[in-house]
Amino acid sequence: MNLISARRRALQGALFCSLAACALVSLPAWSAQQVLRVSAIPDEAPTELQRKFAPLGDYLAAQTGMKVVFTPVSDYAAVVESLANGKLDLAWLGGFTFVQAKIRTNGTAIPIVQREEDAKFTSKFITAQADIQSLADLKGKSFAFGAPSSTSGSLMPRYFLQQAGLTPEKDFKNLAYSGAHDATAAFVASGKVQAGVLNASVWEKLVEQKKVDTSKVRVFATTPPYFDYNWTVRGDLDPALVQKLTQAFLQLDPANPQHKDILALQRASKFIPTAKENYDGIEKAALSAGLLK
Repeated sequence: MNLISARRRALQGALFCSLAACALVSLPAWSAQQVLRVSAIPDEAPTELQRKFAPLGDYLAAQTGMKVVFTPVSDYAAVVESLANGKLDLAWLGGFTFVQAKIRTNGTAIPIVQREEDAKFTSKFITAQADIQSLADLKGKSFAFGAPSSTSGSLMPRYFLQQAGLTPEKDFKNLAYSGAHDATAAFVASGKVQAGVLNASVWEKLVEQKKVDTSKVRVFATTPPYFDYNWTVRGDLDPALVQKLTQAFLQLDPANPQHKDILALQRASKFIPTAKENYDGIEKAALSAGLLK
């Protein structure tokens, strides 16, 4: 009887080990990583970035089975460096920040998706001055860009100003960098500067939330469209995880109430695939503006 029991226990143990081995084999390769480290360029206040990302982070955690940790940073360069040094897995970048990340990582950083809106993004020039009606009227005025590395708050507006014959450092009375799009709107509204530029998406959100008085502050010019924001992964991230993340974004459906809230916070109608080549124009503009060497 003892011999039979011993054999039964041995068989049960072998079966358990076999099932455990099968379970281990079936786990996705990225499960060993356990934590997905995410950040974003600080183009808005840190509290706003956290608020926008929270439901998206929960969604990505459910889709990947990983713990998702969002870490805000102090400036744009910190996101690029963290991605290049392997301290981040996924980052929300502007077009210019992606170009910087591509260069810093020797071309390995991979943009996976962008909002449909980012294929034709624009910047808004704003003022509270009655005598500013066009870009030409900015000559001799005080002006604010956003952050120096911002695509929509600095690089592309600068490029289009140059196309209009204006050199900010020479033609503006004073030039400031507010650090973020919402801060630029506040600079203009308070009279700290006579005009400024910010991205169209943040401007529209500020208007919708009544955080700007449009009876005083108005848009007087809009840039031509260009490619902008994307979600980028570090180049050595597990390809299976990259595919899983890409599909998670692409599967966000505005017809799904839960997804609709996520998309609304991201100010996206939907996400679409993107590629490095989409940002070649941004790189050329940066070279033309003397912001890349």
